[in-house]
Amino acid sequence: MIESAISWLLLVLAAPKVGLTSIFIISLVSATLIPLGSEPAVFAVIKANPAMFWSAIVVATIGNTLGGVIDYYMGWQAKQSFSKERQSRWFHWLERYGAKTMLLAWLPGIGDPLCTLGGWLRLPFWPSVAYMAIGKCLRYLTMTSLLLYVPDGVWHRIGELLS
Repeated sequence: MIESAISWLLLVLAAPKVGLTSIFIISLVSATLIPLGSEPAVFAVIKANPAMFWSAIVVATIGNTLGGVIDYYMGWQAKQSFSKERQSRWFHWLERYGAKTMLLAWLPGIGDPLCTLGGWLRLPFWPSVAYMAIGKCLRYLTMTSLLLYVPDGVWHRIGELLS
C-alpha cells in the first residue's frame, strides 16, 4: 500500500522513480507526521548507483531536516492556537535538555512528534535544526551502510517472495 502511495506521489509530482529529486521529496514527506519511510528510497538509489552515496545521503538529510522544520513550525503555531494545558514530564524533559533533544529526531515513531514538541516549547530554532540534521544524517549513514552489507541474494529472495 505504501509502495503504491509513493508511486502515485512521484507520478503526480512528475519526479523520476529513482533519483535525487525523489529522495528529497520522499525524505521531506516522511519527516512530517505522515507515516512514510525514506530509507528504502535512499538505499535503492545508492544500490543502483553506488557513486551517488554521499549525494543521496546529503539530499535525504536536507529533505528530512526540512520536514522536521515543518513539524517544528506546526508545533510553534499550535502553541499560539491552543491554551496552555497541563504539561507532561516529556515537556519538562525537553525543556531541561533543550535543542539537544532534537538529536533524537531520527527515531522512528517519536522523532517527528518530537520536532513538533520542540516548536511547541519554542526551543531555539537554529540549534534545533542543527541537531535534527546531525541525528538524521547519522540515521541515513547507519541504515544505508548496514543495508549495503546485506548480500544481493537476500534482496533477490525478498523480491521473489513479494512478487
